[in-house]
Amino acid sequence: QVHLVESGGGSVQAGGSLRLSCAASGYTSSAYSMGWFRQAPGKGREVVATIYRGGSTTYYADSVKGRFTISQDNAKNTLYLQMNRLKPEDTAMYYCAASVFDYSDPANYREYDFSYWGQGTQVTVSS
Repeated sequence: QVHLVESGGGSVQAGGSLRLSCAASGYTSSAYSMGWFRQAPGKGREVVATIYRGGSTTYYADSVKGRFTISQDNAKNTLYLQMNRLKPEDTAMYYCAASVFDYSDPANYREYDFSYWGQGTQVTVSS
């Protein structure tokens, strides 16, 4: 059973940076693709970034491309999301998730492909 725990959220001013971490257990990096999702108040959950098994390829939503970087440390079983130049519209609860589906192009992953989810970490960006 995969267990995911996010950390690193907080409050920051626009233009600032945060790094989110997702510690995984019961997990082998070569068997799962990983993703970061977010959900703002009153909105549906949306994909932020995904990374194919082991970290060979990545995908970013247009809204974060060039500002956010997804990565993973396979030795530590930890997924990261480096968020730079944060904007107020980035305010949301951020979730990491794991998928057993094998889409070599991480752009093909959808929310329903992810079976395992963390509890979320709140990111608040003030203007």
